Amino acid sequence: MRESSFIKKSLPRWKKIQEEPTEDPDEMAERFTSLLDDLAYAKTFYSHSKVTHFINGLAAGIFQRIYRDHQGDKGRFRNFFHYQLPLIIRKHHRVFLFAFCYFLLFCIIGAFSAAHDETFVRGVMGDEYVNMTERNIENGDPFGVYKNENEWMMWLELAYNNIRVSMLCFVMGIAFSAGTLWVMLKNGIMLGSFQYFFFSKGLGWASVLVIWIHGTLEISSIIIAGAAGMIMGNSLLFPGTHSRIDSLKRGAKEGLKITVALVPLFIVAAFLESFVTRHTSMPIALSIAILVTSAAFIIWYFVIYPVQVERAGYRLDPDGKLLKPQAV
Repeated sequence: MRESSFIKKSLPRWKKIQEEPTEDPDEMAERFTSLLDDLAYAKTFYSHSKVTHFINGLAAGIFQRIYRDHQGDKGRFRNFFHYQLPLIIRKHHRVFLFAFCYFLLFCIIGAFSAAHDETFVRGVMGDEYVNMTERNIENGDPFGVYKNENEWMMWLELAYNNIRVSMLCFVMGIAFSAGTLWVMLKNGIMLGSFQYFFFSKGLGWASVLVIWIHGTLEISSIIIAGAAGMIMGNSLLFPGTHSRIDSLKRGAKEGLKITVALVPLFIVAAFLESFVTRHTSMPIALSIAILVTSAAFIIWYFVIYPVQVERAGYRLDPDGKLLKPQAV
């Protein structure tokens, strides 16, 4: 093919590539591939022609954009925890508040029931656990249950169990949120009756200083996982202007991101329970410091920081991609 014919045939496509750049990965890949074909042909038949340098320049421009985007992938992890996740949390703050109030309500119901029925705690916690704890109290070591296992095995078992419960809490949301609400109900009643049991033995504040060293992160994470399950369930109940299946996809995606992000918290909570909680005679100031630090982190990251990110001008587009503030 003569060079003039080659240029005439390909020029409209080259102009489009030059004048209408795209950020779509598929379109960019298609353009880059076609330019490589043109470049190979031009180098073969018109190696010293200006058209070869022109095509090479177009291909180099697309390659630089692809490389730039690839480099940007390294910041995705940071962007996820710094901006995207907080914005998802902010979007569903009302669901988080509802999950907290709902869980707290059944904690109160569990404590109230235990206070008015001596058999209630045994029905919830089981005779074996209650008998063991009563023996530990009689022996002067009420929290001895945290000292019975090897630290490392205990850490792995607790981390696995906590992650399993959170995933169950999320997945059950597919049943129009009813499954998630049931899991939270059971855990709320269990926690309320469990905590009342120690208060009834005169060990209430001692139990707070010991158990809530790890319980602050653990229970908070279960509530958050419950909120994630309700986000998915509510997307089925209230699809809005979207089809129910599209709404479910969005809700499931957002809920799953929240649930997966809880894994580090469950690992830390399991570590505290396995390696720290067992030291029941540690200084009170240290116990309070761990407890307050854990609570402060939860309040900051899941309540305060999402509002700060939103006020800074960051947004998520309908597809969940981060939109940064426009420069003024």
